This record gives sequence, structure tokens and C-alpha cells, in this order.
Amino acid sequence: MYTDPGDTPSQAPAGYGRYLGGGRVLDLVGQYHSRSGDIEGYCAFIGSLIDDHGEHLATLQVGEEPNITGDANLDGAYPRITDALIAGVRAAKDKAGRSGHPGLKVGCNSSPLLGPHAAFFTDLTRAGGERFIADLDYIGLDFFPDVFRAIPPARLDAVVQALLETHRRDVLAPAGLGHLPLVITEHGWPTGPGRTAERQAEVLRTVIEVTSRNARALHITGYIHHTLRDARSGGLGLFCQFGLMTDDYTPKPAFHAYRDLIDMLSL
Repeated sequence: MYTDPGDTPSQAPAGYGRYLGGGRVLDLVGQYHSRSGDIEGYCAFIGSLIDDHGEHLATLQVGEEPNITGDANLDGAYPRITDALIAGVRAAKDKAGRSGHPGLKVGCNSSPLLGPHAAFFTDLTRAGGERFIADLDYIGLDFFPDVFRAIPPARLDAVVQALLETHRRDVLAPAGLGHLPLVITEHGWPTGPGRTAERQAEVLRTVIEVTSRNARALHITGYIHHTLRDARSGGLGLFCQFGLMTDDYTPKPAFHAYRDLIDMLSL
């Protein structure tokens, strides 16, 4: 995460490098949290990520949910976010090419863009122009159906189908991004008060099955679950129990469902 000098950025977990290699690669997100709108510093930060991790990097996502403006945890809350995305993507592509990592996939993402927010990418590509579009290798989508707004279980399949179709047809295509792969960069459903572990497994199964079913038609090339382990299994907050496991690594039913889906859909 890039922040202004003197601010304290969030840090990646220590020792994650020991999991790399042996076919395992890194999908990295470079967040922009500059209160001063320091685009030059952010681009240098993006370059440093490639210097530090280029050997193991598969994808580099520039920014995190920049369409969200009211949450200081997300990049849209910070000034000059449009400039940061355009310059950051350019910096990443240039650095990857100069550093011998031409295969690094560079992208950006959003949460679902509905109603008046559907023009987010159209406005972004209008500002960035053809060069910005050419620099992008994929678009990410963070989405959490049935988490922030309840969906009747019988309608979840249809709602997920409609959301994915709408994102491709009404959001990406008008922005000149309809040709790019779409990656589900975050999905999850938390357990907790009123949220059973069994329902978590059901939601996971439905969303992944709909995503897989539409992979070819909607050019969806990847899916990333939000988190393996709960942040705090005893916590009552919405964001405490998103994991496929509890905080002591005890598997929930969703863990087994996810493993079975990987076995089934990887054939």
C-alpha cells in the first residue's frame, strides 16, 4: 500500500515468500492511499513492487475498488484516483517490460457498478485514452452477493448470472474494455450471528458454479476467494468471519465445498 511519508501503511503478512515457487505465483494489489495525491510517488511504489517480486508475480492489480469514495480503506477515497490508476498502469507496464517481465499481467478492478455508477470505466478510459486501454491485460471484479443486501436463496443463481452479464455488457463494453478477460478478484460470504456455516458453503457453491458456467461466454478467466482464514472467529462484526476456516484453521463446510469444486472444475 502506498501512503504519504509519515503515514503508516498496512503491511503484507510476514514470511509469505516461503509459499512461492513450486508452481505457486503471486497475485499482488498495489493500493493507492495518498492523501496528498502523490502520483509520482505512487508510480515509484508500483515500480518497487515489480523490482521486489517480479520473479514470482503473475498479476499486478493497480488500485483497489477505486469506484468506492466513502471508505478510507479503499482507493476511491483519495484525491486524484483517476490519475493514479492511469499513471500506475502505465508505470507497471513500462517497468515490467524494462525489467524482463513482459508476461506480467496488469489490471485494475471495481466492485459492481450499477445505475448511475455504471459509467465508472467509461469515464476512466475517456481520461486515459487508447494507450490506457492497450496497457490493461484484465479487469477485476470484487463482488459479494447476499452479504450487504439479502438475496432469497432461490434467486441467488439468477442474480449472480445477471450481475456478471450486466458487468460485461453494460459496464465494460461501452468503456472499450469488452475484449479484456474478467477476473473475480474477491468473493466471499461471512459466517457469524444469523449466518450459518452451511449457508456459506451454499453461497460459495452457487457463485462458483455460475462463474464457471459463464467462463467462456463472458470471458471470465479467474476466481479468487476473499480469505482462507477468519480474521477473528469470536468476533461479531461482519468482516470477522469471512474465512473458509476458523482462526485456528479448523475447516468450515465451505472449505470442503471449495476443495471439491476445484477438483471438479479443474478437469
